[in-house]
This record gives sequence, C-alpha cells and structure tokens, in this order.
Amino acid sequence: MRLLTDVHKVDEALTRRAAARIPAGVGKVLSAVEETAESTKLWCGAAVVMAWKGGWRGRRAAAAGLAALAMAQLVSNGLCKQLAGRPRPPAEWIPHDEVDDRPDSSSFPSGHTAAAVAFTAAVAPTWPVAGALCAVPATMVAVERVQSGAHYPSDVAAGAAIGLAGAWLTRRAAALFLRHRP
Repeated sequence: MRLLTDVHKVDEALTRRAAARIPAGVGKVLSAVEETAESTKLWCGAAVVMAWKGGWRGRRAAAAGLAALAMAQLVSNGLCKQLAGRPRPPAEWIPHDEVDDRPDSSSFPSGHTAAAVAFTAAVAPTWPVAGALCAVPATMVAVERVQSGAHYPSDVAAGAAIGLAGAWLTRRAAALFLRHRP
C-alpha cells in the first residue's frame, strides 16, 4: 500500500510540474503532434511513407511497426483500460484549459504512448534512421499526455512498457514464423 501512496505522490508532483512549467508555445506544439497521432494517424502515415519510399527495408519496418502498434493498442485500450478504471488527474492540478479536452476513458495506461513506443521500437531494428525520426514525435506524445493532464506519469510509463513489449513480441513472433517456414 505504501508503494501506491508513493507512486501517487510522485505522479502528483510530476504532473503539476509538467503542466505548469512547459511554456504555452511548446504546449501548443505538443498538442498539435498529439492530435496528429490521435487514432494512430501519424504512425499509419509514417508507415505509408516508409513502405512507399523505403524499398524492402521500408516495407518491412512499416509492417513491423503497424503490427506492434496493433498489439499495443489491443493490450492498452482493449484490455488494460477496461480493467483499470483509473480516473484522470484532478483538474485542479492543471493550470491551463487543455484539461477541459480530456477523454472520459480510464487514465491507465496511456494508449497514445503505447502506440507511439510500439511503432517506434518495432521500426528501429529494421531501419534505425526511421526509428530515430519516429522517436521525436513519440517522445512529444508521451510528454504531452502528462502536460495536458490527460495522464499521470505512471500511465505514460505503463504505456511505454506495453509498447516495448508489443514491439518485442511482434519481432519475436516474426522470427519464429520465419524460422519454421517450409
């Protein structure tokens, strides 16, 4: 029980700090990136560009990214959010109006972060440059989710862990499939 109390205290301190200290202009940029990533549009668009311009490596990276993203979305939004039922951070912690535009679903875990990290982590081993490029908006999405008051930092950390696990499982499943092909 003490661990949960400590996590809550850290969540509150980090959420208040992120919401209050990120300049308004930076917050607008973070929000624009998050809106682009909404419903996985950013990652699907990146996959299309990779497949179109990247040859075999791009197609392989895009397929891995989308498979990992789908797995992370199923786990985070389809399973964990349904089981957790955690409320969003209290509005009084957030000193700006972005708090008015939060979803009604469970706060735990961050599905946006799970998708962003899954896609990026699955793309990177096949095409490191594309993975590095994807890491920039993925990081911005994670920061925005806390700064806007949509999630606690622990929600974002859990989403990132789900994303990494989704990328690892996707790559592992692909390797097993290719190894046992006739």
